[in-house]
Amino acid sequence: MPMAFSPGLLVVAGSFAAFRLLNRGLERLVPPPPSARRNRWKWRNIWTSLAHSVLSGGGALAGFYLHPELSKDLVGTHPPGAHSLVAVSVGYFLEDFVDMLCNQKLHQSWELLFHHSVVIVCFGIAVLLHQYVGFALVALLVEINSIFLHLRQILLMANLVHTTCYRLNSLINLGTYLVFRIATLAWMTRWLFLNRENVPPATYAVGTVGMAIMTPMNIILFYRLLRSDFFKSSRDMQQEKE
Repeated sequence: MPMAFSPGLLVVAGSFAAFRLLNRGLERLVPPPPSARRNRWKWRNIWTSLAHSVLSGGGALAGFYLHPELSKDLVGTHPPGAHSLVAVSVGYFLEDFVDMLCNQKLHQSWELLFHHSVVIVCFGIAVLLHQYVGFALVALLVEINSIFLHLRQILLMANLVHTTCYRLNSLINLGTYLVFRIATLAWMTRWLFLNRENVPPATYAVGTVGMAIMTPMNIILFYRLLRSDFFKSSRDMQQEKE
């Protein structure tokens, strides 16, 4: 396939700009509480991430509902709306990468920067080649859990840890983590293995490396969540706020 200019790149650029503008204006839309004022950039960053999770997670569910053919062909089927959603997510991950790089020390953010790099490469392939859009949409189902991960961070920063809202969110977060994150990644790994003969070697290598990186990262995060929310100490909670 000739590498002509992809209109998807315009969507990526537009998405980057839109999320950047949203990030800049969020303090006026959602003013930080006193407990979050010493870390204003993180307050803005988490709300920006929450907006992306609602859009992409909901969009992925809607995509499979409106285009059931996507679930039967994760490689070749690429409805315009689904393709655009993947491109929008690339724009968001680029914006979040830049935001963390500019505002956080490398030793604090290297895991997320590494995660974002892998996602940008994998989703970028889907946007440029108009292939594996369905597979990328499956990956975006993970963002349904991210909604509750980001809400958890917002409640932490607002000093609302000892509330019913936080406890309820912790339980929903744990359930959606297992269903939409661990189970989804396991299904994607299985799909890659079963379809290895139908996927070009280079793409298969990228996908396999991506899964090999994402799976242990998410298992470690799950352990941290369990320890913090169900076997927590005051020191753990303070570290997360920072």
